[in-house]
Amino acid sequence: MVTLAPADLVLVGLYAAIVIVIGFLASRRGPQEVEFLLAGRSLTTPVFVMTLVSTWYGGILGVGEFSYQYGISNWVVQGVPYYFFAIIFAFLLAKRIRQTEFATIPDKLESAYDRKTALLGSGLTFVLMTPAPYVLMIGVLLQMVTGWSLPVCVCAGTAATVIYLFSGGFRADVYTDIFEFFLMFAGFAVILPFCVMKFGGLDFIASHVPPNHLTWNGGNSMQFVLVWFLIALWTLVDPSFHQRCYAAASGAVARKGVLISVGFWLLFDAMTATAGLYARAAIPHMDQPVMAYPLLAELTLPPVAKGMFYVGMLATIMSTLNTLAFVSATTLGRDIVARARGRLGQQPVVSWIRWGLLAMALFSVALALLIPSVIRLWYTLGTVVVPGLLVPLVSSYFDRWKTSASYAFASMLGGLLVSLGWMIAGWTNAMGSSAGYPFGVEPMIPGLLASLGVWGLGISVRSRARHA
Repeated sequence: MVTLAPADLVLVGLYAAIVIVIGFLASRRGPQEVEFLLAGRSLTTPVFVMTLVSTWYGGILGVGEFSYQYGISNWVVQGVPYYFFAIIFAFLLAKRIRQTEFATIPDKLESAYDRKTALLGSGLTFVLMTPAPYVLMIGVLLQMVTGWSLPVCVCAGTAATVIYLFSGGFRADVYTDIFEFFLMFAGFAVILPFCVMKFGGLDFIASHVPPNHLTWNGGNSMQFVLVWFLIALWTLVDPSFHQRCYAAASGAVARKGVLISVGFWLLFDAMTATAGLYARAAIPHMDQPVMAYPLLAELTLPPVAKGMFYVGMLATIMSTLNTLAFVSATTLGRDIVARARGRLGQQPVVSWIRWGLLAMALFSVALALLIPSVIRLWYTLGTVVVPGLLVPLVSSYFDRWKTSASYAFASMLGGLLVSLGWMIAGWTNAMGSSAGYPFGVEPMIPGLLASLGVWGLGISVRSRARHA
């Protein structure tokens, strides 16, 4: 049971009010699409870093659950692969993305291939960026704070997160991210000293957690680790990464910003992993591991400090939720509706994005209430969508790797359908267990192989045509 003192509730309420005020103050009303979508392509390195760091780390309750169940392997599985692919992104793609002067991933797909491929990519982007998991998490945290019903909390949290995006667009997203960047670190900087004072240092953790919690893989199989490593390929196709590179003041800012962000993610992972180990050591028989951080706070923190920790968790979630909401709305209103109607670059596009925000909010609330499983939703989205989007998108930035539009579309569709079919087969055989997948192979692997196979065939055909 979570209990919050009046001072804690005041802190939470003050945080929500300040975020909304910042969001509206950041608004710069005007008809320019590039201002609404990319804040005028003006992000400096510090702003780029703060908005990217806070945006890319929203699943704080899932991180607590993973750390509680598997120990420091959370860092290996959920951290190291993302550092690796973020560094690849920085050196391979960041400058190239900024040089294109596009606004979204589908813009690049249409330029490199054709409208049909761009529309399919838009659909995959919309699915990949659904904020439903974060809508659910914000609702759960608000329910703990207020005691209201989950549907009411989900709706209230979603409204507070997206309301300022209607007028402020991307700039409102960025400015609130900056505020939330400091709060997410402050929240865990508060709880860790109290844990040390109450329980002791690393010796307490080592003597009170299962031995596997201090091993690199947490006792899991290599395939388990490999699957999450492959899911980290998400980084290369993540629209929020691309969006911030499009919005950077220069390609150099984009590259340097991603590299600096890796250092902040490493630091925050160290803080969250340590808190997760303290939760397992202090509360060894927790019925709901997703409650690891809230229950640790209940056990260790006094009033005000507890409120600050909850504000930190809320800021971590909301900084991601507002970005996903804006990208999803942009994808729906601009990249699907406007592109299909041939109206890109025209004034009504901003209005369609605003309607997209409303549609996205309703869809995400419904999905969060129907499928209240954060980790499973992450796994499913990454496994199904990334194999379709990865190869055509990354190759589009390199002329020698590009294939024809028909093969790019087939590569995207093939990766999607194979991974989706493989996953459905596993669910049919063993209710989603990896042992139930054909040949015991995770769906992302055949999906990526199918996409690569079609893409490779297209490259071969193009090469033969050139030398004919």
